[in-house]
Amino acid sequence: MLTSGRNSAAAVMLIILLGLFWPGAAAAQPTRSGLDFLLVGAATDQQAPIRACSPEVMQRLPEQIEIPAPAGGWSGAPQAVDVFNVFSGEVMIAHGERRICGHMQDARTRDSRFRAGVGMVVVPAAGSTDPIRVAWSPPLRARWIPTVHLGAPSPLQQADTLRLLVRTSCLAIAMVLALSALMGFLGTRDHTFLVYALLCALLLIWQAVLSGLSGYPEPWLPVDEAAPWWRVALWALAAAAMLSVLWRLSGGLQRLPCSRRGVQKLVWLLALVAVLAPWLSLPLLSLVLHTVDLVFAAGCLLVLGVGVVSVVRRDYGAFDGIVAALPLLAMTLADAAGNRLLVEYRTEVIQLTVTWFLIVAAYALNRRLGRLRRQRDELRHLAETDVLTGLPNRRAGLRQLQTYVAQAQAATQPLSIGFLDIDLFKQINDHYGHDVGDEVLVAVARALVDALPNRADVVRMGGEEFLILLPGMDAAAAAQRLEQLRERVTRVAAGLRHDGLQVTASIGLAGLRAAGDDMAALLRRADDAMYSAKRGGRNRVFAAAR
Repeated sequence: MLTSGRNSAAAVMLIILLGLFWPGAAAAQPTRSGLDFLLVGAATDQQAPIRACSPEVMQRLPEQIEIPAPAGGWSGAPQAVDVFNVFSGEVMIAHGERRICGHMQDARTRDSRFRAGVGMVVVPAAGSTDPIRVAWSPPLRARWIPTVHLGAPSPLQQADTLRLLVRTSCLAIAMVLALSALMGFLGTRDHTFLVYALLCALLLIWQAVLSGLSGYPEPWLPVDEAAPWWRVALWALAAAAMLSVLWRLSGGLQRLPCSRRGVQKLVWLLALVAVLAPWLSLPLLSLVLHTVDLVFAAGCLLVLGVGVVSVVRRDYGAFDGIVAALPLLAMTLADAAGNRLLVEYRTEVIQLTVTWFLIVAAYALNRRLGRLRRQRDELRHLAETDVLTGLPNRRAGLRQLQTYVAQAQAATQPLSIGFLDIDLFKQINDHYGHDVGDEVLVAVARALVDALPNRADVVRMGGEEFLILLPGMDAAAAAQRLEQLRERVTRVAAGLRHDGLQVTASIGLAGLRAAGDDMAALLRRADDAMYSAKRGGRNRVFAAAR
């Protein structure tokens, strides 16, 4: 795994270096005037691919309006017309003999000054009364009507650019969240992160088709004239995924475990709608879109209700579901009420609410990641900690000792250890009971920890045996310290207040040898020294031969 990561890093660095030093990326050469510049591209004979308003195109644009000239005729100043929120087909803008057509799913067919809509700048003669004509395809459903913006070129172009920035920013956020979730999956192997990444990808594609960015700067999805079918199919899938996530976030599965089967059926039903959408006629497609909207609104309302109940019952994690569902439900209600602001900025409002949903879901996902990390830390702590005394167990202690051995050998510093065994501990258990034996172990552990600067340097090896790590101490200093610890152990019994109880310990001392020594040999010498202390009469420190 480590080798693979290093190879990947080396490959990335090689690609970066090739990009920096490739001949085509060389610095610009000074010109005769002494100025430095970089000229890219080349002259072309390609014409701007503005779509011609052919009779076939015009037949598909039955919806038409005329923007009349103001009283007294046009002023002679340039007039800009920008048409956006077109969710089906093309747009035609005409004034006098000049006429252009543009398609939202192919930015190459539109005036480059307008990227969030189809626009044109005209300069009517002063006093002229010729109207500006606009035509478009029938809307996908009621109230999903285009917005026609008329005004001075500069403000309109700036507003159009702002809409484009909002749309692209929402796509960029979805992409970043998807990549972040993928990294979370690689780090945790939790499939929830992978599911969230797929959700981000689905909503990203749906937003791209909805906003026309699937055709910017040129088509990267085969949408074209099939945009209505794409929108309905992707919306059915998005609604299924979003309702499923919202139900989980609001605590629906915890409050109503029996709802799991119903949620699964709804998801499969909406997925079936998405699969069948390409074969539906436009009127039927509009009906299906309306139905999906109603189902989604009802689902958001149900999510909100369950979320409130969960919060009342102190499941505060359900706040995530409420916060994510509220903007979506508000948007649906505003649509039903025919809110003018929503009609004018429908695409941006939809994308912003979906982005908010993804951000809240990402927040919930990050909290899940935090819980996973805490659980991992708790499991690691349990795996490396003695439950009774709270000291590092044998596994953790040996790993710490190995680290000290490596550091001592690398820096040629002293290292000593003490192997402590409580004297006659079996007799304590037999005479006073195992509960008192446990009290003795805890009291001895506390006495040892209180006398050392680092709690991790006292290890319970098992039973009544403790390992004491003394990094940086030579044999003489270690012997003094271990003698102090032995004396502290003898005072343990007084604090326990059991008649006749005496607690002593035999300690074996060993130091790391200058060369040819390892952890196993060090432990073996300390263990042998401890048994020598017992044979010598117990309650003493015995140093192993150097």
